Order: sequence, then C-alpha cells, then structure tokens
Amino acid sequence: MIHAVLIVMGVSGVGKSTIAEHLNAHLHWPFQEGDDLHPPANVEKMKHGIPLTDEDRLPWLHAIKAWIDARLAAGEPGLVTCSALKRAYRDLLIDHRDTVRILYLHADRATIEDHLAKRTGHFMPPTLLESQLQTLEEPEPDEHPITVEVADTVGDTVRAILEALDRK
Repeated sequence: MIHAVLIVMGVSGVGKSTIAEHLNAHLHWPFQEGDDLHPPANVEKMKHGIPLTDEDRLPWLHAIKAWIDARLAAGEPGLVTCSALKRAYRDLLIDHRDTVRILYLHADRATIEDHLAKRTGHFMPPTLLESQLQTLEEPEPDEHPITVEVADTVGDTVRAILEALDRK
C-alpha cells in the first residue's frame, strides 16, 4: 500500500465524498472534504447554478494545497476530495511531488445523473453537471493517475481502489 496524499477527483456527483469516506474507514488516514474549503462566495455562486471560473477556484485550490502541504510536513498520509477538473489545477495541487497522487473516479453520465438525482443537502445543483463535464480534462498517463471506474456499489468501488493501491 502506498503512503501518500490521495486527491480523490472527478466531476460533481461521481461519488467522491461517499467513496472517500468509505475508503477512509479502511485506511484511517487524515481526511478532508474539499468542498468544506470553498470560500463562501463560491458556495453561493454554485447554489445559484453559476459555474465557477478559474479565478473563483484559485483560493479553494490553494486551501486544498495547504492541507496537503500540512500532511506532507507532518509525514502523514492523507485523503482529500477535489474535483480537480483541469490539468492546471492538478499541477498546482501535486506540485511535482510523487507523494501526492490522483485517484480519478470515472463514471458514465447516466450513473452520475442518477447520483445527483438522489443527493440531498448539497449546494451543487445537478444543473451544473454539464459545465463540469465540459471543463473536465481527464488525467493523462504522464500524471500517473489511479483511475477507477465507479462500480454498482460503493463497496465494490472501494475494493477496486484498495486493490489498485496495493498494486502501487
């Protein structure tokens, strides 16, 4: 099993938070829900169905990077959720460190739409899925992502992730 900080990435509704929480039940690593680090202005924009710009995302990405930096400085592994939709965002977060890895959760549109339809209490409305899909730059092989297809059950997805981590 690798000892690093994993950035659980993917579009809204793919299951980042749910899967990360279940994964954390196995790993017992320090965990940060990336959405909790959004500035209030970002949350308000998303609540109103307004997609975030790169400028909007920058303070949020720096907050996530600071959390990652703190884990690395403490010599601890970590698990943080972040959509990390663009290569530039991932480059900022990873910052050329091989101890920071991307865990890319991938699912087809129908699965994501189903998740969004069932989700309650989240500030990100399902209407923003299209903007997320348009913004998404899937990780390239040179980023060395751990790519996992979201399975029918959370347990199956977590098992696939743990197996992938064991292989690394």
